[in-house]
Amino acid sequence: MRIVLGVGGGIAAYKAASLLRLFTEAGHDVTVIPTEAAGKFVGVATWEALSGHPVSNSVFDEVPQVRHVRLGHEADLVVVAPATADLLAKAATGQADDLLTTTLLMARGPVLFAPAMHTEMWQHAATQANVETLRSRGATVLEPATGRLTGPDSGPGRLPEPEAIRDAALALASAAGVAGTVQDHTLLAAPSGSTPLAGRTITISAGGTREALDPVRFLGNRSSGKQGAALAAAALEAGARVRFLAAHMDVEPPAGVELVSVESALELRDAALAALPDSDVVIMAAAVADFRPAEVSGTKIKKRDDQEAPVVRLVRNPDILHELVDTRNASGGEQLLVGFAAETGDEEGGVMEHAQAKLERKGCDLLVVNHVGVGRVFGQDDNSVVILSLRGAEPQSASGSKADVAAAVIDRIGAELSRVVPPA
Repeated sequence: MRIVLGVGGGIAAYKAASLLRLFTEAGHDVTVIPTEAAGKFVGVATWEALSGHPVSNSVFDEVPQVRHVRLGHEADLVVVAPATADLLAKAATGQADDLLTTTLLMARGPVLFAPAMHTEMWQHAATQANVETLRSRGATVLEPATGRLTGPDSGPGRLPEPEAIRDAALALASAAGVAGTVQDHTLLAAPSGSTPLAGRTITISAGGTREALDPVRFLGNRSSGKQGAALAAAALEAGARVRFLAAHMDVEPPAGVELVSVESALELRDAALAALPDSDVVIMAAAVADFRPAEVSGTKIKKRDDQEAPVVRLVRNPDILHELVDTRNASGGEQLLVGFAAETGDEEGGVMEHAQAKLERKGCDLLVVNHVGVGRVFGQDDNSVVILSLRGAEPQSASGSKADVAAAVIDRIGAELSRVVPPA
């Protein structure tokens, strides 16, 4: 596969050298185009030694070959890492003042941007507008990682790790039907793009909601978000566009998703309903609190010796999945809706009895059932589920790592989608 690796002028440019090596060691032909500013961080000799090609960012080098046209036309994949705020702005506004920006304008294959910048720059309205513009034109813009930045502070804006960028880039190329895509370090033929999930938009919720009691305390649950993250990774691998509604999580969302962060059940409800119209599939894997405090104190609730412990009155949270089903049905939509149920048995019935009743009550198409308990499912690396269908199909079991379970769920969703008209 022919890859153009654009390198922006930020301190994270040193990580791009590792990304370049990951690509070349897998057998890909990589042309590196650093910006002039990137040359201040990593020298041309490094890029040439690792890529095996001459490196330049001038449109006046090798003029007879018309490189500023040829590179974009011939590239199977363009990856920009790090993508600085300046580079995102230039790409969004169609500027073409060097070899990298002209190549981006000429690119006809998939394009992936891996942003890296300070938190305030990433969160600035101008940068967010540029990101939305690029995404609306078909480019993939990863969410930056959260962590230590240049200097003493931390926050969102850190370049994702090279392995995560590689995986997202190869999944993007695979979804686009690019031959020679590397997966699991083996040269494979890429899917034709006609798989059930290729080109689909899948919205996935994950993690556990937190319901505020006061500025310090909240009601929460034990969900780690691991299963939801695994589902997102499996959907990306299948060629889908993934919108990821992330409540509190112990793990980072996979690179390549469109990240929407939420805190409470009400915030998740709003995000899920907003995502429904342009989704082909909605998977509600988040652990949503059934109740929230009726009153939220504006100050920390103090413990005093002369007072009894406060009584916390709870109110019900909305049933988000049921509301999604009702909204879909009222609008005549054809979205496939998938719920998750964390169940325990009690004196009124076993796990599967409760799960079947929940499936019928909520009306979703598929329900993925977990038997939960202390030391089971939440926070663990393994899982065991049963997939129930509203259509009455035989229950399907899946177990193993959460990645294995995610693959089984995504495969089942693909089988369900194959029964309906594929996307245009």
